[in-house]
Amino acid sequence: MKKEGLSPVIATVLLVAIVIVLGLIVFLWLKGITQEAITKFNGQNVELVCNNVQFDATYSSGSPGEIYLSNTGNVAIYQFKAQLSGAGTSDTIVVGSNDSNWPKYGLNSGKTYSGSLDLGSSTSLTIIPVLIGQTKSNGDQTYTCQNQGKEVSLS
Repeated sequence: MKKEGLSPVIATVLLVAIVIVLGLIVFLWLKGITQEAITKFNGQNVELVCNNVQFDATYSSGSPGEIYLSNTGNVAIYQFKAQLSGAGTSDTIVVGSNDSNWPKYGLNSGKTYSGSLDLGSSTSLTIIPVLIGQTKSNGDQTYTCQNQGKEVSLS
């Protein structure tokens, strides 16, 4: 009996197809674990811009309480998030989201904002700045500067 194996052409085509499939799998896996960078100020990564954010925040208790925010740096701040905690719960709200006094494009350098903020039964308030930047594929995108949050005294 004479047995024949795969011809060298078919074997080569199969090997090339396997290499292409493996390469595609690796490419998609790497693409999935890398994030597109959000940039601000002539291509500078927004995470680095967060280090330049400077602001002051005070809270005056009452019914409802008043939050006072001042951008003392040279980076425009798109939003602020108020992280409320206490009594075993925590909540995060966007400052000025329902307020017509909040500037449409954020708090520019040297500008101030004051508005009502209901803390409920919260015992702790941390204000966290949010910047807006651009990505190549999605356009404008927000980035929360978690490391720049400031604990605000509740007086």
